[in-house]
Amino acid sequence: MTQTVELTEAAAFQVKEMMRHNEEEGSYLRVGVNGGGCSGLTYGLNFTRERHEDDELLEQHGLQILVSKEDGGILTGTKVDYKQSLMGGGFTITNPNAIASCGCGTSFRTKTKAGSPGDC
Repeated sequence: MTQTVELTEAAAFQVKEMMRHNEEEGSYLRVGVNGGGCSGLTYGLNFTRERHEDDELLEQHGLQILVSKEDGGILTGTKVDYKQSLMGGGFTITNPNAIASCGCGTSFRTKTKAGSPGDC
Protein backbone atom coordinates (compact mmCIF):
# COMPACT_ATOMS: atom_id res chain seq x y z
CA MET A 1 0.00 0.00 0.00
CA THR A 2 1.28 3.46 -0.92
CA GLN A 3 2.06 5.80 1.96
CA THR A 4 0.09 9.02 2.03
CA VAL A 5 3.25 11.11 2.40
CA GLU A 6 6.88 10.02 2.35
CA LEU A 7 9.64 12.20 3.78
CA THR A 8 13.16 11.57 2.57
CA GLU A 9 15.95 11.35 5.10
CA ALA A 10 17.21 14.79 3.96
CA ALA A 11 13.77 16.35 4.49
CA ALA A 12 13.41 14.74 7.91
CA PHE A 13 16.85 16.01 8.95
CA GLN A 14 15.92 19.56 7.91
CA VAL A 15 12.55 19.38 9.70
CA LYS A 16 14.29 18.22 12.90
CA GLU A 17 16.77 21.11 12.60
CA MET A 18 13.88 23.56 12.18
CA MET A 19 12.10 22.04 15.18
CA ARG A 20 15.20 22.53 17.33
CA HIS A 21 15.73 26.08 16.07
CA ASN A 22 12.08 27.05 16.69
CA GLU A 23 11.78 25.17 20.01
CA GLU A 24 9.17 22.80 18.55
CA GLU A 25 10.65 19.49 19.72
CA GLY A 26 7.81 17.11 20.49
CA SER A 27 5.50 18.71 17.93
CA TYR A 28 3.97 16.96 14.97
CA LEU A 29 4.75 17.92 11.39
CA ARG A 30 1.45 18.58 9.65
CA VAL A 31 1.46 18.11 5.88
CA GLY A 32 -1.65 19.52 4.26
CA VAL A 33 -3.35 21.19 1.34
CA ASN A 34 -4.82 24.70 1.29
CA GLY A 35 -6.82 26.59 -1.32
CA GLY A 36 -5.06 29.32 -3.28
CA GLY A 37 -2.16 29.90 -5.62
CA CYS A 38 -2.55 30.35 -9.35
CA SER A 39 -3.44 26.67 -9.90
CA GLY A 40 -5.96 26.42 -7.05
CA LEU A 41 -4.22 24.43 -4.28
CA THR A 42 -1.05 24.95 -2.25
CA TYR A 43 0.94 22.68 0.05
CA GLY A 44 1.28 23.40 3.74
CA LEU A 45 4.01 22.22 6.09
CA ASN A 46 3.83 23.38 9.68
CA PHE A 47 4.36 22.32 13.27
CA THR A 48 1.46 21.59 15.59
CA ARG A 49 0.93 20.11 19.00
CA GLU A 50 -2.71 19.26 18.22
CA ARG A 51 -3.79 15.95 16.76
CA HIS A 52 -7.35 15.85 15.43
CA GLU A 53 -9.64 12.82 15.39
CA ASP A 54 -9.54 12.60 11.57
CA ASP A 55 -5.72 12.79 11.34
CA GLU A 56 -3.64 9.94 10.00
CA LEU A 57 -0.43 9.55 12.02
CA LEU A 58 2.72 8.53 10.15
CA GLU A 59 6.12 7.91 11.72
CA GLN A 60 9.18 8.33 9.55
CA HIS A 61 12.84 8.97 10.40
CA GLY A 62 11.95 9.71 14.02
CA LEU A 63 9.25 12.26 13.12
CA GLN A 64 5.54 12.08 13.75
CA ILE A 65 3.64 13.37 10.72
CA LEU A 66 -0.06 14.25 10.57
CA VAL A 67 -2.22 14.27 7.44
CA SER A 68 -5.96 14.96 7.66
CA LYS A 69 -8.23 12.39 6.02
CA GLU A 70 -9.58 15.17 3.79
CA ASP A 71 -6.09 15.91 2.44
CA GLY A 72 -5.01 12.26 2.37
CA GLY A 73 -6.62 11.47 -0.98
CA ILE A 74 -4.96 14.46 -2.62
CA LEU A 75 -1.56 13.66 -1.10
CA THR A 76 -1.39 9.85 -1.50
CA GLY A 77 2.02 8.96 -2.89
CA THR A 78 3.47 12.44 -2.29
CA LYS A 79 7.21 12.65 -1.62
CA VAL A 80 8.74 15.52 0.37
CA ASP A 81 12.47 16.06 -0.12
CA TYR A 82 14.98 18.76 0.81
CA LYS A 83 17.54 19.91 -1.74
CA GLN A 84 20.61 22.03 -1.00
CA SER A 85 22.39 23.98 -3.74
CA LEU A 86 24.75 26.92 -4.11
CA MET A 87 21.70 29.20 -4.22
CA GLY A 88 20.35 27.87 -0.91
CA GLY A 89 18.04 25.07 0.03
CA GLY A 90 14.38 24.26 0.05
CA PHE A 91 11.74 21.59 0.26
CA THR A 92 10.52 19.96 -2.94
CA ILE A 93 7.19 18.19 -3.14
CA THR A 94 6.41 15.60 -5.79
CA ASN A 95 2.72 14.67 -5.95
CA PRO A 96 1.67 12.00 -8.48
CA ASN A 97 -1.94 13.26 -8.21
CA ALA A 98 -1.14 16.76 -9.46
CA ILE A 99 -2.26 17.20 -13.08
CA ALA A 100 -1.22 20.86 -13.35
CA SER A 101 1.10 23.18 -11.47
CA CYS A 102 2.20 26.77 -11.84
CA GLY A 103 5.61 28.10 -12.74
CA CYS A 104 6.46 29.04 -9.16
CA GLY A 105 6.10 25.37 -8.14
CA THR A 106 3.99 26.00 -5.04
CA SER A 107 0.53 25.67 -6.56
CA PHE A 108 -1.19 22.69 -8.18
CA ARG A 109 -4.53 21.03 -8.91
CA THR A 110 -5.65 17.43 -9.16
CA LYS A 111 -8.15 15.62 -11.36
CA THR A 112 -10.67 15.53 -8.51
CA LYS A 113 -9.96 18.87 -6.81
CA ALA A 114 -9.29 22.19 -8.53
CA GLY A 115 -9.28 24.35 -5.39
CA SER A 116 -9.80 28.10 -5.60
CA PRO A 117 -7.17 29.87 -7.71
CA GLY A 118 -5.68 33.13 -6.46
CA ASP A 119 -2.33 34.89 -6.48
CA CYS A 120 0.93 32.94 -6.15
